[in-house]
Amino acid sequence: MRRALLIVAALAGACLGSPAHAHKPSDSYLTLKVEDEKIAGQWDIALRDLDVALGLDVNQDGDITWGEVKAKHGDIAAYALSRLRLGPASAPCPAQIAEQAIDNHSDGAYAVLRFAATCAAAPKTLAVDYRLLFDLDPQHRGLIRLEYKGVTRAGILSAEQPEQKFTLAELSMWAQFLDYGNEGVWHIWTGFDHILFLLSLLLPAVLVRSRASGWRWEPAGDFRAAFLDVVKVVTAFTLAHSITLSLAALGVVSLPSRLVESAIALSVVLAALNNIWPLVYEKRWVIAFCFGLVHGFGFASVLADLGLPQESLLIALVAFNLGVELGQLAIVGVFLPASYGLRATGLYRRLLFVRGSAAIALVALVWLTQRAFNVQLIGG
Repeated sequence: MRRALLIVAALAGACLGSPAHAHKPSDSYLTLKVEDEKIAGQWDIALRDLDVALGLDVNQDGDITWGEVKAKHGDIAAYALSRLRLGPASAPCPAQIAEQAIDNHSDGAYAVLRFAATCAAAPKTLAVDYRLLFDLDPQHRGLIRLEYKGVTRAGILSAEQPEQKFTLAELSMWAQFLDYGNEGVWHIWTGFDHILFLLSLLLPAVLVRSRASGWRWEPAGDFRAAFLDVVKVVTAFTLAHSITLSLAALGVVSLPSRLVESAIALSVVLAALNNIWPLVYEKRWVIAFCFGLVHGFGFASVLADLGLPQESLLIALVAFNLGVELGQLAIVGVFLPASYGLRATGLYRRLLFVRGSAAIALVALVWLTQRAFNVQLIGG
């Protein structure tokens, strides 16, 4: 039981040490469309990442202009293509940049590299070897989207797994479903603000307040009551973010990214402070639902950056959402038995519950300030 609690504490520690845009790590987006021996590609790379690698901000004023980017077009093309290989090492498919542009993603401006590659023959299996930024940021990921004959596959390239091979004849809707489901799990596990919001609502689940105890937090009497409380909170959060995720992904509703990210940080602050000065106790599921609507827009921005395949939009949307739920349930599955077993101890009631909630509120307040006012207070 103590080992399980240590896992939860380690997770919280990772969250507290994360940067302001923790739920949006360093990613690039690589789209490949294979037609016979031809490959049409688009590669979106964050300007902030290219600045670290190539020094785009020449005058060091903190503002990367189009002129500064244009002056580095040759360096950007050479740097990117030297870290990407399409096809096997013995017979690679050489690529050439056809156009460079700028586009905005949910977390800022990106350089857009449109390129074409030609293989010696139509590949049956396409190997993608990706080495961008791993020497500068081991946590960087390349999110790949591969299109072939109307079917889309998604994959993640990382420092631990820089190469993937896609058997084109085996591309299927089921494989696509698994890809987007895996991305949903990964997102909730790396979305520290979502995790802290959920943990802030779950921390009181194993405690109760009553007039007889002077409205102090006391250990819950039985596991069933704690379990039902968790079910209410998780169900409300799931229902809410599923609604807005779907509406945003389908283009029905759209909100500015800065507003959404700021509101998510605010939700963490309020949920954590509610543990210290409880205004809402018995109906915390209401908080979960109301702010879950905002978190859904955050999930949608990530899904939009991944690229929703229009020919199978529903499959990708459902799979991503289910992946988020599986990742969320895994967190709850570790947290609930550990917290219940230690609910009567000072370690839980004073350190994790009170001081942990205060620490969560403090970090989320930093996130809120950074996101709302576009200032940098801690590293990221």
